[in-house]
Amino acid sequence: MATTVVHFSSSSLFIQSRRRRYNSIPLFNNLQKRTVLSLSCAINSQGGDMITPTGKNNDRNSAFDFESYMIRKAESVSAALNVSVPLQEPLTIQEAVRYSLLAGGKRVRPLLCIAACELVGGYEATAMSAACAVEMIHTSSLIHDDLPCMDNADLRRGKPTSHKVFGEDMAVLAGDALLALAFEHMTVVSSELVAPERMIRAVIELAKSMGTTGLVAGQVIDLRSERLNPDNVELERLEFIHLHKTAALLEAAAVLGVIMGGGTEEEIGKLRKYARCIGLLFQVVDDILDVTKSTDELGKTAGKDVMAGKLTYPRLIGLEKSREVAEKLRREAEEQLLGFDSNKAAPLVALASYIAFRNN
Repeated sequence: MATTVVHFSSSSLFIQSRRRRYNSIPLFNNLQKRTVLSLSCAINSQGGDMITPTGKNNDRNSAFDFESYMIRKAESVSAALNVSVPLQEPLTIQEAVRYSLLAGGKRVRPLLCIAACELVGGYEATAMSAACAVEMIHTSSLIHDDLPCMDNADLRRGKPTSHKVFGEDMAVLAGDALLALAFEHMTVVSSELVAPERMIRAVIELAKSMGTTGLVAGQVIDLRSERLNPDNVELERLEFIHLHKTAALLEAAAVLGVIMGGGTEEEIGKLRKYARCIGLLFQVVDDILDVTKSTDELGKTAGKDVMAGKLTYPRLIGLEKSREVAEKLRREAEEQLLGFDSNKAAPLVALASYIAFRNN
């Protein structure tokens, strides 16, 4: 049976927080900052997401309502994103940005960022700007990924893709604008909440996740792998693609959450490994769904990876072995959460299961 080998490494660049409040001189008066934090706090104060654990063994999943948690966090993130991109001139590009950014979706990456922050004792409001930044970069990558020169997709999140609505020129610019906005938003909104050394670390982490050692690298190898004979391709090539194209941004989301929450270097290492596991897991499941679900069920064109001749896990190792790999990755992700408070870890345990057993 084929096995999956995931290599993990920790970064020596992480600057450990001294867990103190840091008050900096504001870069400028920012109404947007106050509004985002107010929205986040207001939604978060509606009630706790955790349900009191019951039962002798205190099972991590049985006492936690992940659906409720996910809805709350998605609403909170969507409200913050809406404020972050107000309609202003020139309207066309702003409309294109808002169209894709506010199109819905599972908000898995920002949820991961917030949950990681809360895991190490931080708060939703502290992580919100980083969570929004990660979602902006993710949305940018989707807009560019859907372009005719890339994957040439017609549907995204159940709606026509950006270039189908606004044209290829505006779609390219909308993706570019979101990349820039992500860094501006994270640094400005968090300037009074996070110490400068931690913010620098967060910027480095986010930039690496999307560059030639991250998302872009994965996309390049993915494009160069189309129409290759799967009999002549090693599994390591496919893992490289998805560790970079998919897992890198999930890893950044988790690491940013720990940084914003004031976590230790040990904690950042564990969450990095966790995120890499669920990043690969996400893609294995995505490949499985692409060949087992319909376009209506997925909200995007089913079977497009097969039609494009892309490398996928089912194509390389078969459907059943792909499912075995997915289960192995889910277990490895959960192992990284051992030692943390079980209540605070519950959302991340549930997230791994959600990704493993999702239907779209």
